[in-house]
Amino acid sequence: MIIVFKKDAAKQDIEHVKNRLEQFGFKTSMSETQDRTILGAIGDERILREKPLFAMPGVEKVVPISKPYKLVSSDFKKTETVIDIKGVKIGGGNVVVMAGPCSVENREMLMYLAERTRKAGAKILRGGAFKPRTSPYVFQGLGEEGLKYLREAADANGMLVITELMDPRDMDLICEYTDIIQIGARNMQNFRLLKDLGTVRKPVMLKRGLSATMKELLMAAEYVAAGGNDEIILCERGIRTFETETRNTLDLSAIPVLKSMSHLPVVADPSHGTGRRDCILPMSQAAVAAGADGLMVEVHNCPEEAFSDGDQSILPDDFDVLMKRLNIIAETIGRKLITE
Repeated sequence: MIIVFKKDAAKQDIEHVKNRLEQFGFKTSMSETQDRTILGAIGDERILREKPLFAMPGVEKVVPISKPYKLVSSDFKKTETVIDIKGVKIGGGNVVVMAGPCSVENREMLMYLAERTRKAGAKILRGGAFKPRTSPYVFQGLGEEGLKYLREAADANGMLVITELMDPRDMDLICEYTDIIQIGARNMQNFRLLKDLGTVRKPVMLKRGLSATMKELLMAAEYVAAGGNDEIILCERGIRTFETETRNTLDLSAIPVLKSMSHLPVVADPSHGTGRRDCILPMSQAAVAAGADGLMVEVHNCPEEAFSDGDQSILPDDFDVLMKRLNIIAETIGRKLITE
């Protein structure tokens, strides 16, 4: 529910309502507009049937949240969530770029790509140490060795690390090395994993499932938020349609729609979204123009020899060009590309 307070509501009245709700087991979130204080509350509303909130001092009205996703809903929180990770802020008009190879293949390659992408302005190093692959016979990742390379390369270049978690049994290991936990499309509705992520004090980037609706993505995010972790980033990475010319169909409309439905930051992954190198730059540019809070881009120094997803990886020189264009687009629409 949403509790809207009167313009002249006293601070002690607002705190009294908040404390009472928390005593009844409700989770609360406070936000302020120019002339109103708004309190979001999630819990068993049957408890309040004999204790009407609208009768309490300072309360103007109580509005129920009808959506099944509540904590991540824009109804619950009117202001955009900004996730601050070691000074790198995702959301709130910022555009942050995550770049690197699909898979961590070896130390030398990763150190080179980290240096090149950071020099161009990327703030977050991406790379898979545990790789979910369609075939069980292809490269599955370097595991902990790959995580060590990611951490070393990121630290050497002043970057954050994002990498994918597939199995709850690897949670502690992943958390030791990464700054952001990525949940891939195949695990978007792995509800046991999502519940476990609710107890972790690490930001989570949740990718949209291959055939998931936006509502289903938000319901998956709700699992994480309901567990107590509200640092969630939504990622549009393309959905499966009848089209065969691209790997997936990158749903650019999802960016503004999700931002209207939720207060969470939204990023786009044009690499998986298209699967085509020639589409990465135009779709990245379009995603930022559509309001994306960030991008995840696959970059490889020798795509034809990549262990995975070489077809959708751009060269470092192309990434340099992309970052220059993104800076122009972001500035034009009143946003800021974070490079320093």
